[in-house]
Amino acid sequence: MSEQKLTATPGQTIGPFYGYALPFEKDNQLLPPGMPGSVRLQGTVTDGAGNTIPDALLEIWQADADGNIPQRTGSLVRDGYTFTGWGRTAVDNAGNYTFTTVNPGPTEEGSAPFISVVIFARGLLNKLHTRMYLPDDEEALARDALLSSLPEDRRRTLIATREADGGLRWNICLQGENETVFLAYPGA
Repeated sequence: MSEQKLTATPGQTIGPFYGYALPFEKDNQLLPPGMPGSVRLQGTVTDGAGNTIPDALLEIWQADADGNIPQRTGSLVRDGYTFTGWGRTAVDNAGNYTFTTVNPGPTEEGSAPFISVVIFARGLLNKLHTRMYLPDDEEALARDALLSSLPEDRRRTLIATREADGGLRWNICLQGENETVFLAYPGA
């Protein structure tokens, strides 16, 4: 029997079906707002011209506050007690998004805490992967292998800013001069 080589299915643009198929109750609340230890992660998604993108969808995966990566089933659980480390939200009509979550802890001693982010939007043939780093530990940020491989101006696109209320602001730019650094994973 001869070996058959299969061709990968090409990527497709993301359709206008978010409102029907993807949102679920409390999808952007990894913790209830106001719960001790909760922080608000917010920002805006823009294109290369600086125009907001009103129909992007973001997913995040992250460690808990102690740096443990949740490995429970049921990532849609929103019972006020179970932290699954996963959330999803659609941006609003002005391109803004918000999550209620925790500051992730470092997954290894001395490493820089980060949140993995995936972006889906119209016009993208495939999802985009990136990271959002916490701004607080400059030494850990300087040691991070990914960040230290980037020029300073590119590195800053991956680091959030801390707001006065303790929350995080991180804007995502899909292309252009201030384009967020996106990551490629083999097979993704």
